[in-house]
Amino acid sequence: MRQQSRLLKVSFDDGRSFELPFEYLRVNSPSAEVQGHGPGQRVQVVGKENVGIRSVEPVGQYAVRLVFDDGHDTGLYTWNYLYELGGKL
Repeated sequence: MRQQSRLLKVSFDDGRSFELPFEYLRVNSPSAEVQGHGPGQRVQVVGKENVGIRSVEPVGQYAVRLVFDDGHDTGLYTWNYLYELGGKL
């Protein structure tokens, strides 16, 4: 994790790696708070340009929980979801 540049680097078994901006991760949180509980319920998150990540907590071997400095800590970022986000950059 690069706090100065606000980037989280993730690497995968297929050799690909991505540097994901903290803001990008925050506004695309997989939490119900952001994604909603069904189709068409996604909430647009704004004002997170300077958000930081306090910690990255492993959840089993399939995901991580990102704890942001704005208090947001819900939503599990699976490795598949992080790969998908990286592919969209």
